[in-house]
Amino acid sequence: MNIRDLEYLVALSEYKHFRKAADACHVSQPTLSGQIRKLEDELGILLLERTSRKVLFTQSGMLLVEQARKILLEVQIFKEMASNQGKEMSGPLHIGVIPTLGPYLLPCMLPVLEQDFPELELYLYEAQTQSLLEKLEMGQLDCAILVQVPETAGFIEVPMFKEEMMLAVSPKHQWAKERSLPLSVLKDHEILMLDDGHCLREQTMDYCFTAGAHENGHFKATSLETLRNMVAANTGVTLMPKLAIINEGNRQGVEYIPFNDPAPYRSVILVYRPGSPLRARYERIAKMIQAVVMPILT
Repeated sequence: MNIRDLEYLVALSEYKHFRKAADACHVSQPTLSGQIRKLEDELGILLLERTSRKVLFTQSGMLLVEQARKILLEVQIFKEMASNQGKEMSGPLHIGVIPTLGPYLLPCMLPVLEQDFPELELYLYEAQTQSLLEKLEMGQLDCAILVQVPETAGFIEVPMFKEEMMLAVSPKHQWAKERSLPLSVLKDHEILMLDDGHCLREQTMDYCFTAGAHENGHFKATSLETLRNMVAANTGVTLMPKLAIINEGNRQGVEYIPFNDPAPYRSVILVYRPGSPLRARYERIAKMIQAVVMPILT
């Protein structure tokens, strides 16, 4: 038995599919399947109920998967401690970022990060909040850049910046020439929103429902770019975070209108596991991101 066998076991529990688990572990399906069988032989128990349709874990298998997760997390902490014995800002760094931030934040952040900390070996992962937090908890990520939500409370939260949200409308819309608007103007209007799973959707809904607006039930977008294109087609209005406007707002077909104070916003944070020995590394990265973004937003 070795650490790699435990990684195979955990991956299989996540994907419930041999080929997908093998792809995630960067090995062939026969290799992963063979190692799982060897692990069963070594332990003297059945971990799986093998059927032609899906993978089912036995009760013993599920218990061992949970223990394997804990072991892999401790291994990750061990590696972090070893990394911290050398240069603080060197070695591999696995960063997660949510899709409504990644396309707009990373182009600003990465050149500075690579310039200031050239010995860091960066690995970037884009996923929705829940997926990133699960990967962070299991040790598959070192830290994540996302928006503060109740689910992040179990991690160390490093505040970076507050990002204002503006109203996006078509040039043909009745509000297109307005210089600013109160949030209350949205009362009884339909708002285009992102699909379930995006934290920006929940925040948009909170602001809009407080103002008396309601969701357009005929459409849900998977990205901000889809929302932007729908607005340009004059099919509705939406709320757009400022970074997405600054970097992409020069395209024709959409007007962006700020709200009067208090303007809606989202709090962008960097999170990492409590007890991580690389706290100083994450704090420095958060400060660097803050220094890059704040001049852009103001």
